[in-house]
Amino acid sequence: MNYPHVPLQELLHQSAENFPEKIAVVYDGQKITYGQLDALSNQFANALLNMGVEKGDRVALYLPNIPPFVIGFFGALKAGAVVTAISPLHREREVEYQLRDSGAQTIVALDSLFPIVDKVWEKTQIKHVIIADLEENTGPPCSQIAINFSQLLENNSKTTPKIKCNPHEDLAALQYTGGTTGTAKGAMLTHRNLVSNTLAFAATIKGTSKDVFLTALPLFHIYGLTTSMTVPISLAAKMVLMPKFEPAKVLETIQTHRVTVFCGVPTMYSALIANPELGKYDLTSIRVCISGASSLPPLVQKKFIEVTRGFLAEGYGLTEASPVTHCMPVDLSMRTMKVSSIGLPLPDTEAKIVDLETGEKTLEAGETGELAVKGPQVMKGYWQRPEETALVLRGGWLFTGDIARMDQDGYFYITDRKKDLIKTKDYSVYPHELEDILYEHPAVKLCAVVGKPDPMAGEVPKAYIVLNDGATVSKEKIMNFVNDKVASYKAIREVEFRMDLPISSAGKVLKRQLKGT
Repeated sequence: MNYPHVPLQELLHQSAENFPEKIAVVYDGQKITYGQLDALSNQFANALLNMGVEKGDRVALYLPNIPPFVIGFFGALKAGAVVTAISPLHREREVEYQLRDSGAQTIVALDSLFPIVDKVWEKTQIKHVIIADLEENTGPPCSQIAINFSQLLENNSKTTPKIKCNPHEDLAALQYTGGTTGTAKGAMLTHRNLVSNTLAFAATIKGTSKDVFLTALPLFHIYGLTTSMTVPISLAAKMVLMPKFEPAKVLETIQTHRVTVFCGVPTMYSALIANPELGKYDLTSIRVCISGASSLPPLVQKKFIEVTRGFLAEGYGLTEASPVTHCMPVDLSMRTMKVSSIGLPLPDTEAKIVDLETGEKTLEAGETGELAVKGPQVMKGYWQRPEETALVLRGGWLFTGDIARMDQDGYFYITDRKKDLIKTKDYSVYPHELEDILYEHPAVKLCAVVGKPDPMAGEVPKAYIVLNDGATVSKEKIMNFVNDKVASYKAIREVEFRMDLPISSAGKVLKRQLKGT
């Protein structure tokens, strides 16, 4: 594909020029046109510049999926700043860490999250705190440092600031990884990274200006940011913002707004098909749904397609790649689609499977190894971490840490995370395989398989399971259900029932926390 040599905010400007009256954002009855969104982001950019924000400064967004996130994101870029988005679920220690590590001097926070900011800002480099309130014009909390977002916009010009940008080199986002493997690191994503991934993914899903995107994925996460915000904006499509995933409300929103595109995670799709109200809603507007962030159980995929008649394809990506690298072609039928495959690499993305030991040998089709990718969406590196950058960026390739294979047709399959691999005696056990079987059991709502230390075998598979409401089953029956279908060395040796499992804000089960229990 030919990618324009432009900063990311130019995608919004172009859509506003071509479709100024078209609805860009729908939120809780509020509608914002592309012309208005462009002007509002200009006002925020000028506000930042008047506050002394300079090119390259970091601006933190501590917000759920509400209009100020979209306005703040593009406004910060127009001011030449770098956005670092913080999960609204983060508490004091996590917020302080990201602010300190990124060196952010400005933060935009939801009014209800201000008490957390108020406790940590003095320990960081923060100079400006901007408060976005859910109830318009309620004013900032009682604090000398807080400025009201809406009032700030009113006092600044709608003229586009003239800030020079080198898309290949200048950062657009300092995107922190989920921290599921330890200390969170900031992936340095350039304007070029995000523009190329936005346009490549938009082409892959065959998006048009007529599409209506349901933006229920959190925008602070790169999966939501790209697939559910920058992609619809690049297409001049409509996006319906949802600050919280509530299955019944999602179903109602799809019907009301005739949603055509919805990107989510497996736990979302599982919750939707399990909702007792499912049959009451007309979901036939759905054109394509994409599942990412973790493996999509085949049974969930099959059930979702059956009950909605919408296409559900699996994709793959990671923060370090802006994030999408693979996606199942969306024009396949359920009959021709390869179940459990993450599909093909996106345009201009190269992918290969390398040996797990050295990463230097490229493996043949059908062989299992580590997935490595290369493309215009791959990050510059980790913020202020050259040693860790060197571990994952080698010879122009990004080593993903995921175990995968490629079939004879060039389709890729994620087997598991390299770090989640269970080594039992001399065998490798892939938790993903066991989890897929567990999801076939009618009583299982959510599950995770991890390696439990064992003095004889090194590790043995242990399953953590949340049962469906009202379901009862013994641990022995669960183990037999799985173990009858796999080789003896893969057998689950222990089952623990839980009321819930630790889930990241991206919808992934936090296996590291389970391993510590």
